[in-house]
Amino acid sequence: MNSLNRITSAIWQDDELLECVSVVPETPHTASFTFRAPSGALFAYQPGQFLTLEIPASGQPGGVVHRTYTISSSPSRPRSITVTAKAQADSIGTRWMLDHLKPGMQIKAMGPAGLFTNANSSARKFLLISAGSGITPMMSMTTCMWDEGRDLDIVFINCAKRPSEIIFQQRLEQMASRAPHLDLKFVVDEPDIYRPWTGYQGQFNQLMLGLMAPDYLEREVYCCGPEAFMQAVRDALSGLGFDMDHYYQESFGAPVQKEADQPELYDVVPDDTTSAEILFATSGVIAKVAETDTVLAAARSVGLNIPSGCTFGVCGTCKVKKTTGDVHMVHNGGISDDDIEAGYILACCSNPIGKVEIEV
Repeated sequence: MNSLNRITSAIWQDDELLECVSVVPETPHTASFTFRAPSGALFAYQPGQFLTLEIPASGQPGGVVHRTYTISSSPSRPRSITVTAKAQADSIGTRWMLDHLKPGMQIKAMGPAGLFTNANSSARKFLLISAGSGITPMMSMTTCMWDEGRDLDIVFINCAKRPSEIIFQQRLEQMASRAPHLDLKFVVDEPDIYRPWTGYQGQFNQLMLGLMAPDYLEREVYCCGPEAFMQAVRDALSGLGFDMDHYYQESFGAPVQKEADQPELYDVVPDDTTSAEILFATSGVIAKVAETDTVLAAARSVGLNIPSGCTFGVCGTCKVKKTTGDVHMVHNGGISDDDIEAGYILACCSNPIGKVEIEV
């Protein structure tokens, strides 16, 4: 008994190698790797934190690469620790793990570390938004709250390219079948061939947010995914009047270890006390407006007619060419990335910043 107590009271330190005990395929090019401490030590961390693994890599300095992976397991299950890794086309470390890391092998790890966690939150209602493998910290947070017996009130949104690429879908559905207020929402770019998809499809946007979580203003938001995805989420929330003091995010790129390293988020938020000027070049008319006025509203204020339909960035009817200047556009799928790259905007959901020239 004394020997057992001594083993189970020890906390793993990163000077001890981890032993891989299982490799579970999740989706294409994605697997969950579970480790234990050979000494029997337990793992102590906060849900949402990450590990840094030292991975063999021929041709790299020192013959290794270091890669950070968010922990997908929960600290409420401390006898093992799991990371879920997805290999991209140019992956080195993750590709080695998928091809070579097997049960019984040992690997050096550093951590756990990171500030992205809801462990100290006093919120009762959460909105977890992720894309791709950004789902991993959300899985850890949700599992931890589940294991603690908390009265879950979570809207869990994950975006993926196809339904077959939604990580943890079955595990989440199993939890949701036993927790009436764990509300799962999946968004895909396109369906799998020969497999009809009846859920949300397209780019995550304000309209989807309003349908998925009508009470989003009352929730604490945690977001993880590619930078462009998180930017779109922030734009959608701030445009709807969300208090961004209750928004937290983690990046695919470089998880933050210390508060001092937390990057500043310089989001554009149109200000009704800041003026802007729009030159409608074809008509030779200038409109002086506030940043909070849309290009469509500015055109109407000076007697110009830009054809429009929905007025919230879906139909694309009000697409016009911007030749100079900047606008802040938060659309809901009514314009393609190619059109944006070519200089087009949707007048109904674009706010002028400074001086702007439009071909109208």
